[in-house]
Amino acid sequence: MTTPFLSLTWTDHVTGRCGFLVVDRLVRGVSSGGLRMRPGCTLDEVAGLARGMTMKEALHYDPEGRYVPLGGAKGGIDCDPRDPAAYGVLVRYLRAMRPYIESVWTTGEDLGLTQDLVDRAAAEAGLVSTVQAVYPLLDDETAARRRLAEAFAVEVDGIGLDELVGGCGVAESVLTALDRAGLPYAGTRVAVQGLGTMGGATARFLARAGLSVVAVADIKGTIANPDGLDVEALLAARDAYGTVDRSVLRPEDREEAGDAWLAAEAEVLVPAAVSYAIDSADQALITARLIVEAANMPVLPEAEELLAARGVTVLPDVVVNSGTNAWWWWTLFGDIGPAADEAFAHTRRSMRALVDLMLARAAADGTTPRAAAHAIVAERLPVIAERYGWYR
Repeated sequence: MTTPFLSLTWTDHVTGRCGFLVVDRLVRGVSSGGLRMRPGCTLDEVAGLARGMTMKEALHYDPEGRYVPLGGAKGGIDCDPRDPAAYGVLVRYLRAMRPYIESVWTTGEDLGLTQDLVDRAAAEAGLVSTVQAVYPLLDDETAARRRLAEAFAVEVDGIGLDELVGGCGVAESVLTALDRAGLPYAGTRVAVQGLGTMGGATARFLARAGLSVVAVADIKGTIANPDGLDVEALLAARDAYGTVDRSVLRPEDREEAGDAWLAAEAEVLVPAAVSYAIDSADQALITARLIVEAANMPVLPEAEELLAARGVTVLPDVVVNSGTNAWWWWTLFGDIGPAADEAFAHTRRSMRALVDLMLARAAADGTTPRAAAHAIVAERLPVIAERYGWYR
């Protein structure tokens, strides 16, 4: 594994809390990756996520597209986003990172943060935009910024397009795997950990595709119903952190322990909340045959080995949750317009092709989907570097 282009630790002079930035790689002098805020966030965690972003960018490389993949990066702040001091920490972090955001690092929402909050804090920190480093690469900056702003203003049934595209990509990953296995959508049961941005949108798209969402977990515990939950009612009753107001539950809905989602009687498991959610002990509880990583790094490597040994397929985060990042750039560079239908169609087409490619490669090589994704990246990175320069 190569050394990152940039790795730094910041300490907030007011609260003593730490923040991190890792730029794994540059392409045309720019990198891409979100900013997360969670208690216990570490530099090693951020470095792993930055490397994952390099992979996500490379996996979406299309030599015919306007969007040219960037390098990978990630930011992280060790702070509970619910802490009253969190917003001040965020503003000071962005102010400290301003030179990097202005020149080499494009960023946006990730775990614990919303795009609205990041944008508000960025403006307070004196930034034009959290993606301004990419502006010099655009053919028409004014038109591109207007297109992205219009896309962010789109809502579909009460949820912003920027929230939905990631879940659309996750759902399409699930549906592609089911199609390849010859399994029907109707009757396929799903358990989702996390009903925030990614988990909530994923649950909506899977329910609308005909699957039955039988369990969802949030910070308060697991909500379960073997006959299927009313996903839209749960989405409407969420707070800003994805926590569901239990007063909307129906009499037949059950409240269970926080880790009950792991053992839910379901064919598909979607961890869509925190990293490192499934360890060696947790994996023994899982009866699902397909795990689809909507969160970043939710399945620990040793757990994945044990799961593979008993025939459980894990679709890796670097592919599954890459749709949000790609949608930003497809929109900004002009591969698609700001309309929801266009965004969903492009996301579905791209994600289906990518998941198909990964699963076909895994079958041909006799490896896991993750190993196949890594192999595809290893082939594409030198091609990107050869075309755009070996900047690190």
